[in-house]
Amino acid sequence: MIQTARLQGSNIVELIYRVLLYAAIILGAVIFATPFYWMIRTALMPTWQIYIFPPEWVPAEFQWANFKTPFAVFPFGRWFINSGIIAVASAIGTAVSASMVGFSFARLRFPLRDTLFVVVLATMIMPEHVRLVPTYLLFVQLGWVGTYLPLIVPNWFAPAFFVFLMRQFFMTIPKEYDDAAFIDGCNPIGLFTRIHLPLSLPALGVVLIFQMTFQWNDFLNPLIYIQGVNNFTVALGLRLFQGQMTTNMQGLMAAALMGALPTIIVFFFAQRYFVQGIVVSGVKG
Repeated sequence: MIQTARLQGSNIVELIYRVLLYAAIILGAVIFATPFYWMIRTALMPTWQIYIFPPEWVPAEFQWANFKTPFAVFPFGRWFINSGIIAVASAIGTAVSASMVGFSFARLRFPLRDTLFVVVLATMIMPEHVRLVPTYLLFVQLGWVGTYLPLIVPNWFAPAFFVFLMRQFFMTIPKEYDDAAFIDGCNPIGLFTRIHLPLSLPALGVVLIFQMTFQWNDFLNPLIYIQGVNNFTVALGLRLFQGQMTTNMQGLMAAALMGALPTIIVFFFAQRYFVQGIVVSGVKG
């Protein structure tokens, strides 16, 4: 009897815990999803319904023509292409360079390896705005201002955060793999390309998602280096749209929704690699 009562009590406690846990998760989901729903709702609403008070949550009629406004007023399609070129080129460069440098710090032995790794990590502490002026002067001397090169080329030189991420992932791979590869006559390049790189797909997925998302949403660097409306990215274009179409709130929300859609799609299809890469990258230091 006593044991049965204890089991029933533990089951009730576990049930209450699960109910509270799911309630907290649902509440958090509603809080985070509300702004996104508000953006969709505004993008589909007619103009007269947007500014009424108290606000209405459901559009009286769906104005799908609002999604044509950004393309009719500005070269929105061109901005999408520009952002895609910068984001994809930067993500590929970051994945290639960070994986190579991270592998070197994790598996190769060379003088001052640990000291150099500390120096690489120390660069993460320096604010980006401190490097803004000297970096701009460097690109002026190279003649790159007004092109996409300042937004792409630096990412091909192993950003520190992603070097740390890849290094942590490579440290989780058993060293027995390295010994077996060297016994079979594999050199360090073959060890990287044939063994470590295929095993690092989850971490590479994290790098690609992070870098593509950052480059797609980046506003400061394109503002400094890009010239000409046709060369704008989506982030710059949305700010231009906001400045010149202040009364067209539904068109602005439609443009913002389309601007956020690529990153949502990328994360949706790559979330498995994202979660797996985040979990295993911090297992071993």
